Amino acid sequence: MVFDELVDALPAVGGKRGRRRRWPEKLHADKGYDYPRGRAHLKRRGIQDRIARKGIERNDRLGRHRWVVERTHAWLAAFGKLRTRFERRIDVHVALLSLACCVICIRNLLPFC
Repeated sequence: MVFDELVDALPAVGGKRGRRRRWPEKLHADKGYDYPRGRAHLKRRGIQDRIARKGIERNDRLGRHRWVVERTHAWLAAFGKLRTRFERRIDVHVALLSLACCVICIRNLLPFC
């Protein structure tokens, strides 16, 4: 399943002193990921799930965490070539994505200079 592969591909989490954590403490997701198999996979990894439940919870509670992701997607969508992937080669697409991330970082750092 794609969700399981995505969770397993997460890099080790740094931050505090000592041994690096292999998995994050919590995972925030919307209702699209609310199914028993996904929750069980997170539990096996020791990750606390913060997934909105279908038909019970509204997405408002996860909004402040999702906003970061939505904002980042909007920044990347401002670059036309990244909005729709036309490149056939993945290395060219990754290069354009890296360049776009560099431009976004420079734009955000300029007000502080």
